Amino acid sequence: MARYAEAVPDVAAKASWLPLIVVVLTQIQASFAVNALTVSMAGITTDLDTPATSVGTAITAGTFAMAAFILLGAKIGARFGTRGVFQIAVAIHALAMAGVALSMSPAMLFIAQASSGAVIALIAPALTVFIATNYHGDRQAKAIGLLAAAIPLAGVMALILAGWFAETIGWRWSFALMVALGAVNLLLSFRVKKVPAQPDLTIDWTGAFLAAGAIILLSFGFSGLNAWGLWEATGQAPFDILGISPAPILIILGLIVGQVFFVWISKRQRAAKSRIFDLRVLATGSELAITACMSIMLFVGTAANFLIPLYMQVVQGLSGIQTSFSIIPYTISIFLASTFVAYLYKSLPPRVIAAAGFVVVASALTLIAFTIRGDWGQVFIVVGLVLLGLGQGSIVALVFNTLLSAAPKELAGDVGAWRGLVHNLSGSIGIAVASAFAVGILASTLAVAADEHPEISSELISEVNINEADFLANDQLEAVLAQTSANEAEVAAAIEINEDARLRSLQVSLLGLAGLALLAIVPATRMPGRIAGELPEKLEPDDNDDIDEGVPLNPAADEETKA
Repeated sequence: MARYAEAVPDVAAKASWLPLIVVVLTQIQASFAVNALTVSMAGITTDLDTPATSVGTAITAGTFAMAAFILLGAKIGARFGTRGVFQIAVAIHALAMAGVALSMSPAMLFIAQASSGAVIALIAPALTVFIATNYHGDRQAKAIGLLAAAIPLAGVMALILAGWFAETIGWRWSFALMVALGAVNLLLSFRVKKVPAQPDLTIDWTGAFLAAGAIILLSFGFSGLNAWGLWEATGQAPFDILGISPAPILIILGLIVGQVFFVWISKRQRAAKSRIFDLRVLATGSELAITACMSIMLFVGTAANFLIPLYMQVVQGLSGIQTSFSIIPYTISIFLASTFVAYLYKSLPPRVIAAAGFVVVASALTLIAFTIRGDWGQVFIVVGLVLLGLGQGSIVALVFNTLLSAAPKELAGDVGAWRGLVHNLSGSIGIAVASAFAVGILASTLAVAADEHPEISSELISEVNINEADFLANDQLEAVLAQTSANEAEVAAAIEINEDARLRSLQVSLLGLAGLALLAIVPATRMPGRIAGELPEKLEPDDNDDIDEGVPLNPAADEETKA
């Protein structure tokens, strides 16, 4: 065992940074595309003569496609060779970006974006495999931090480059740039060493379809909570069953199919048959705790990242590009925390870093909730955003590194697929639930305030369906009230009530997210005492020593040491 401690640094020292360059650039290629669509929304809607909801549908299509097929993508990479599948996927993604850039209709945009999401299901697991097979110990931790940091970095680049292109030479050039980056990544990938294929691997198609079905049902169900109704179906619902909204029905069906999926793969694992996902990734309570922390952080972070820009644009009247630049401090802090949190791994165990991170996140959300007013530029708001980003970036990079380091090298693709699935599903659910919760608080606050306000008549209340209230700017509310019998005094009172309700709704929602972050401390304390594969600096074990807390050494590093 002492020989192991001496050999691992030598192996890590000889590792090339080229695979990491490919990993980071490819993650930027995939993430930039989604962010650029959001920033370019105004130009797309004008050029293609389509409503903004069409762009949102295209983004959702890509996200759903990626989440639904990512478990299958990991197995396809293992079956046919990770590098070869990765190269094909990168090329197809570049072609899909060309399709977006050349789109002449909403249908073409939808197909191109859905195609890009589907091939990201092949790319995401490959990125994790490249890291697991090329880096170990400290270098692996830093590589994972940079992979996590590539997502906010792509966001900042999209805010700056895509925003600039949209205002100058046109939104299409953002996606032309991704075509060029795809070509660069494809060429660089030929210098990354091949990961041996597993030609004897049989793909579990039943498990793949069960996983995809559960994810699609859950995604559509949660996404429809606000528009279709939390329980009773609204007029926007595509159908209803005895007046019940399809949203909760789809969620329940998704949970049932999800349970069937886990029963199926458990049965195949006991029978030593191939399965679409290896449950050894979640073999112990520690791995389940890591997943819980990852899910909660992504839920909270994505929800906050939705609510804060919503307030900026609706309440403050900022434009999309102004909003983008206002949240750059938050995005940069995520990038920095993801990059540098690896330096804490030697001195602090994961459970301490995670628990502290959730305290920082909860404190940041509480600070923003109690200090938010009409002026976004106040110091406390900026400090809150920076703290939120630091906590979020640290936790996301930490939990991914901890999960990967605890798994055998041959399961790196499954870990990467699980990370991608949790990332997309938790994020989409976070936005959907936060939206439904915030709108629910808004509607209840409006109803109580309107009923108690002396200027608001019962006749006006009967003309407006408060139960279907949404976040409206003052001029939008005036336009709605212009179609009613409201007089000037009632309009002024309604605007005052709406301003207070919007602020109260955001504050309660942010405090709710802060409370959820504090609850995440419970699973955080069940995370490992240290990252697997890293021996404590003061410990000099021999062949008879046991490893603290039963955490296995990193098999990937062990195999290379023996070689």
